[in-house]
Amino acid sequence: MSATDGISSPRVLKAGGSLSGNVRVPGDKSISHRSLLFGAIAEGTTTIEGLLPAEDPLSTAACLRLMGVEISPIEAGGLVSVTGVGLDGLQEPDQVLNCGNSGTTMRLMLGLLAGRDGRHFILDGDASLRRRPMRRVGQPLASMGAEVRGRNAGNLAPLAVQGCRLRGTVVGTPVASAQVKSALLLAALTADSETTVIEPAQSRDHSERMLRAFGADLEVNGEMGRHIRVKPGGTLHGQTVVVPGDISSAAFWLVAGSVIPGADLTIENVGLNPTRTGILEVLTQMDANVEVLNRRDVAGEPVGDLRVKQTDLKPFQFGEEIMPRLVDEVPILCVAACFCDGESRISGGAELRVKETDRLAVMARQLKAMGADLEEHEDGMTIRGGRSLSGAALDSETDHRVAMSLAVAALMANGVSTLARSEAAAVSYPTFWDDLERLHC
Repeated sequence: MSATDGISSPRVLKAGGSLSGNVRVPGDKSISHRSLLFGAIAEGTTTIEGLLPAEDPLSTAACLRLMGVEISPIEAGGLVSVTGVGLDGLQEPDQVLNCGNSGTTMRLMLGLLAGRDGRHFILDGDASLRRRPMRRVGQPLASMGAEVRGRNAGNLAPLAVQGCRLRGTVVGTPVASAQVKSALLLAALTADSETTVIEPAQSRDHSERMLRAFGADLEVNGEMGRHIRVKPGGTLHGQTVVVPGDISSAAFWLVAGSVIPGADLTIENVGLNPTRTGILEVLTQMDANVEVLNRRDVAGEPVGDLRVKQTDLKPFQFGEEIMPRLVDEVPILCVAACFCDGESRISGGAELRVKETDRLAVMARQLKAMGADLEEHEDGMTIRGGRSLSGAALDSETDHRVAMSLAVAALMANGVSTLARSEAAAVSYPTFWDDLERLHC
């Protein structure tokens, strides 16, 4: 049973108290997906330390196993071994590839499978994933000769992929999306000639970093690294991958530590990839008390520990220029804005309407239920902080980031809140509720 099925009783969230101590957030979800996928098409064995044992990466692993890839059991704290089958070794499965709730799994699989000449694949997912747009991947893949079909002219799952010989080309992505870009890079590995992928703005670059580490012939050029060239024909080699903590998961503690009276938290081993640290830039704009400790590089990714203490926050504003670097952190920043002294404005976030939920609408709906003073816009939100929130009957609406954001809001409310479908947090942070209980004092 999926953690997003909503079968549990609402969770009671008591307000008050503080947060103190050290916490190590789960492994980065983006890097976890990619380490499994790249390990699967490499030669030899890939060993992964710190892989996120949550529902989305488990969906990726399950799909790869159905195509003949050996992957050891995925358990919290354990090493994961992936026995690669090489670039052309994936087998045609005898059943549907179930991507669960994971848009990353489905979109990257489209690129991975498009060039498997002569093999046929069906990808599906849960009700939420069936509503998420897939043409943004299928359309640029079609310019390489890919054949992807599905509901609503190929925009909605279930999707059928007829593997074929792909041609190298110059292809632009319709949005600055690491998922779209990564799908095209995976397809480029088996094309008949060089491919160049061009983004309208730079998105997170985990795929480029990791593909180079695995041995792909890949170059990053252009303004802000928006042009990525891939030459096919090389061999990927299994690697040892150390997955840092996910800054998107750390964001809940960074905001909680900034707003909850007396809070003092240290979040250990957090990935600080510059294409992911928009949350730190916004917190700096807010005059938050965040200190980066023990900076280091681990397997090509910058890592550090983050210490955060409560302080009075200034209002903030940001738009599309930073959105690719913090799109997953917008829900918790909506909560942060409620506790800033003044008006905060988020814009350029239309992409949030096609995530696991319409995150702008859901956060506006849930925060209004608590008494927040806000206005929802087509691409963002205006929030006037300084108004007390009240305990309320809340609902994650099956979105993991909404669930954890509302938990932080509830800690600062007047009175008790309840949260329906709180188990959605397991999609990216299976131990969130346990960590919250441990740190709460």
